[in-house]
Amino acid sequence: MATSLATMKSAALSIPADFPFSLPPAGRRRMMVVPKVTGAMPRQDAALEAQILPDKLLAGRRRREYQAGESIFAQGDPANAVFYIQSGKVKLTVSSMNGKEAVIAYLPEASFFGEGALAGQAIRASSANALQSSIIVRIEKAGMSELLRSEPGFAEQFLAHTLSRNIRTEADLAAPLFTSTEKRLARLLMLMANFGQSSKPTPEIAKISQETLAEMIGTTRSRVSFFLNRFRDLGYIDYNSNGMLIKSSLASVVLEAERPDSCESCTT
Repeated sequence: MATSLATMKSAALSIPADFPFSLPPAGRRRMMVVPKVTGAMPRQDAALEAQILPDKLLAGRRRREYQAGESIFAQGDPANAVFYIQSGKVKLTVSSMNGKEAVIAYLPEASFFGEGALAGQAIRASSANALQSSIIVRIEKAGMSELLRSEPGFAEQFLAHTLSRNIRTEADLAAPLFTSTEKRLARLLMLMANFGQSSKPTPEIAKISQETLAEMIGTTRSRVSFFLNRFRDLGYIDYNSNGMLIKSSLASVVLEAERPDSCESCTT
């Protein structure tokens, strides 16, 4: 790394917790990458951040609380409903025939998932599990279709939300090709703490295993452990009984990827 983390610490960015900056591109390394494809994480519409489903639209819907690690649906299950995260966080994974699993998305509060049911998907192409205690709203396929027909404003927001998530997924998939493990981990932690989004950051994130973090950025648990220890030593993160505290100064690790003099080997 041309600029060491020790140097970065002495010159760490002083960013207020509520400063509305956008996270930078997943990275640009020796290849021409269109910024809007692998670029900054798309900012979610403020209305989606606050509550994409008004209370009147939630009335009568099935709600259930899921504990950390609990399955919401599994790959191969019938795709007959759409789900909405009223509170908590969810991860989506896919499994191969030989049992290998890959994380394809990490979804925060106020996110939809399982929308493939609306596009003719007969069975689930992925599995969904709660990352922490979460309240999930289940909307049957027919009910969701009716909502989209009868509520044009909601339909517009839902489309924008879905497209925004697709852009983010593309960036997440491209990140391992163009950025180092260190920057991918820093970027993920900033997103989990809601930095760079329209709503106010939530610096404290619930306990999450290093194995899960490794799956989410495509690396090993030992590499995650190594960089988490470095981030803590540099004062970018801290731990308490509830989980991990993410400080805005961690952005300096992510922003460093934009500087032309910080070119490093993009290995995991």
